[in-house]
Amino acid sequence: MDKKTPLYDIHVSLGAKTVPYAGFTMPVYYPSGIIKEHMAVRERAGIFDVSHMGEFLLTGASASDTLQMLVTNDCAGMKSGRVKYSPMCSDAGGTIDDVLIFKRSDTEYMLVVNAANIEKDAAWIRSRLTGRVSFTDISDETALIALQGPASARILGRILYGVVPEKYYTFTPDVIIAGVASLVSRTGYTGEDGFEIFADPNGIVRIWAALMDAGHSDGLLPCGLGARDTLRLEAAMPLYGHEIDRGVTPFEAGLGFAVKMKKDDFIGKRALIAAGAPARARVGLKITGRGIARGDYPVLKDGKVVGKTTSGTYCPYLGYAAAMALVQTDAGISFGVNVEVDVRGRAVEAVVVPLPFYKRPFTELVY
Repeated sequence: MDKKTPLYDIHVSLGAKTVPYAGFTMPVYYPSGIIKEHMAVRERAGIFDVSHMGEFLLTGASASDTLQMLVTNDCAGMKSGRVKYSPMCSDAGGTIDDVLIFKRSDTEYMLVVNAANIEKDAAWIRSRLTGRVSFTDISDETALIALQGPASARILGRILYGVVPEKYYTFTPDVIIAGVASLVSRTGYTGEDGFEIFADPNGIVRIWAALMDAGHSDGLLPCGLGARDTLRLEAAMPLYGHEIDRGVTPFEAGLGFAVKMKKDDFIGKRALIAAGAPARARVGLKITGRGIARGDYPVLKDGKVVGKTTSGTYCPYLGYAAAMALVQTDAGISFGVNVEVDVRGRAVEAVVVPLPFYKRPFTELVY
């Protein structure tokens, strides 16, 4: 039986359509609909229940050294209160997962992992612990809300007792929201400015209610997995099982910015060196024909299959359908090249465009 998040009863009371997802029963959209939820995040603010995500702790004198081996990014110079994004590779160089790393101190890190990968990620990390380090899966003891959109800082500032994180990819621990101790990070999965709020499951309902009250005048809307997916696609953010998996290296997925080959070592480094230049690349496709390209559709150039789509949908803010695809690097695919997507036996025209499809006016990326 699928698990329910602590906010499940609220979703039901709001009339949400729920679906099974990664072992949880999650809201996919509310009566307002995916398009309105999407536009609320782009123009005002939206609130998401993302309590299905996994959270791990690495603690101890060897926590930093262990982390350096586990992930491809370089965390050696990371300051407390900072967040980093990183792939986590297998020995063969494939992507086990992509994670967010929160440094609380030199001896304590929190990792946020994808919901579908909690058990296998936990087993993988446990098998790679060395030295004086402890691993704790705190997923069941941690609930998570994402507040996203240009009005999110104003909304959060009305009810947060403590310091709102000012910079992208930073966090503030031990703040109080609606009487509940919380950790707040300036992170998200929508391409907008926003925050993620980690708290005890017993208090997360009060935080949700307080945010909804504080955001009423700004048009804050509850949002489900449907809008989360359309937003992340517009922002070209990869999703595990689509753009990345064990068969796709971070370089193929366009995540080379978070792979620091100058590090002394990390799991998968030797395999990535041996592989040489990637044979595939993640690209953006603007659909110019009639139709919507979902995931796993063949991409053709001059009648020859050169790759496949990984995700695709209609982009409400941009006003057109788009897709990401994994294509052969020797196929002559570059910006402006026309291709076709085989949508259930029908050729739909598309053009290769830069990623991301959408980028908010101000973006301070911290890698």
